[in-house]
Amino acid sequence: MTTPALDDAREAAITAWLTDDPDPATQLALTHLRDRARDGDPSALAEITDAFAGPLTFGTAGLRGALGPGPGRMNRVVVARAAAGLAGYLVDQGLAGGRVIIGYDARYNSDVFAADTAEILAGAGLKPLLCHQHQPTPVVAFGIRHYGCVAGVIVTASHNPPQDNGYKVYLGDGSQIVPPADADIAAQIALASQGSVAEIVRRTDYESLGDELVEAYLARAVQLVADSPARDVTWVHTALHGVGTEAVTQAAAAAGFPAPHLVHAQAAPDPAFPTVAFPNPEEPGAIDLALARAIEVGADLAVANDPDADRCAVACPVDGSWRMLSGDELGWLLGSASLEAGVAGTYACSVVSSTLLGDLAAAHGQPFAQTLTGFKWIARVPGLAFGYEEALGYCTDPAAVADKDGITALLRVLALTAALKADGRTLADRLDDLARDHGVCVTEPLNYRVADVSLIADAMDGLRAQPPTELGGEAVQLVDLALGSPDLPPTDGLLFTGARVRAVVRPSGTEPKLKCYLQVRLGAERSRDLPVARAEAAALLARLRSDLARALAL
Repeated sequence: MTTPALDDAREAAITAWLTDDPDPATQLALTHLRDRARDGDPSALAEITDAFAGPLTFGTAGLRGALGPGPGRMNRVVVARAAAGLAGYLVDQGLAGGRVIIGYDARYNSDVFAADTAEILAGAGLKPLLCHQHQPTPVVAFGIRHYGCVAGVIVTASHNPPQDNGYKVYLGDGSQIVPPADADIAAQIALASQGSVAEIVRRTDYESLGDELVEAYLARAVQLVADSPARDVTWVHTALHGVGTEAVTQAAAAAGFPAPHLVHAQAAPDPAFPTVAFPNPEEPGAIDLALARAIEVGADLAVANDPDADRCAVACPVDGSWRMLSGDELGWLLGSASLEAGVAGTYACSVVSSTLLGDLAAAHGQPFAQTLTGFKWIARVPGLAFGYEEALGYCTDPAAVADKDGITALLRVLALTAALKADGRTLADRLDDLARDHGVCVTEPLNYRVADVSLIADAMDGLRAQPPTELGGEAVQLVDLALGSPDLPPTDGLLFTGARVRAVVRPSGTEPKLKCYLQVRLGAERSRDLPVARAEAAALLARLRSDLARALAL
């Protein structure tokens, strides 16, 4: 049986797209796909079917997807319509003439997408401020408030694979969009998609932002560690082929820290990410080169930023061997440091993160808030002093950057490490202190990456239909987060809680993954002998992991 060729409807859609596409590269790619599909090539037909199945969805993460031709991919047509939709939304909100900062990373076509956005926003009567070169996401997010912008756009796919790109939108409060703004912008994008891209008005009289943006960001960042005099620290840094190296080295120098030992193979931006399978510090093997460099130079710690430098990962010696700290462990270290420094305000983390930060805040008489997943929610907590998420995201200066910031998090970690070193102590010693005072807490991810995203929905449906009543040998209760609560709006997730165990299961918002967040906590009394307590917690965590994996049946 032969594979069917393209039908008339698909042929018409392809012809219309080729007519509208201003990019010769994606025109050529689609032409080749079409020709192969006409010849019965099943892979070409499958790619066209997927790329033209529907538009790339604009939501609270903006846009993110694979590069390529078609409405379901990231390309100049999709970005032009997104920019026109954003412009329409801002004008409808009475913000015509307002400034909009536009930044971008070093991924394929990021600079092109950013320039298209600037021209289209200028054509709509807004005042774009386009960064003159690629910049870390937190630097651009800082610029929203610094320049009094009504919105911001950052072209980045963060830690996604090389073939992806994305389009993040922020509003004038400096935070990422949340409902109903995402739906309102999506409606404007749908209106813009009814006409030809060639009909969208463009102007080139927008402003280019030079070094003044980075200089202002760095001046603010170094203030965060000005009260900590210790500066003796030996450290390694990797940008994972992203855009963080220059800003990180400038920030460290401005704050008075020694220069990092760079992982040279990963220091320069490279959209192919040649040394890593996934440019995400959480992925196995991603920081292997940094660990090797740290051992080579006798470092106190190694720090990795993801490609757009909004995340921060830290590795250090623990019990005689190097390992990366979990996102929760670094959250506890940074949160407790802020609390001990007397930083007042609300401390917050997402529902998928550890519960320990709440206890730390209470011990210092500060309020705590739990939010939905993502910094679009964490950064909006009223009176936020510090917020984090287990996926290596830390909001350390919410008044300046209402988002996760891997650069200021790095500075705070350097300051903490140097202060501990001056007293003959380490980050691992500080984690021991927290475990003795508040009980051993261990967390671990359990993730399933799938080729068929329907498997994720099936797994969630199955877990809802037949939820386990025991996990790790302990009775657990289920809270279906989709139902919402007085503390949290509805979200697609399941929370299982027991006396010592906790698990949250949810689909990823940016990747084809089902993500599970596991936690085991023992009381302080039980944790006085740390080696024994940690062995007990590790055994319980292994049982929890096994039981949940069995229940998911993936």
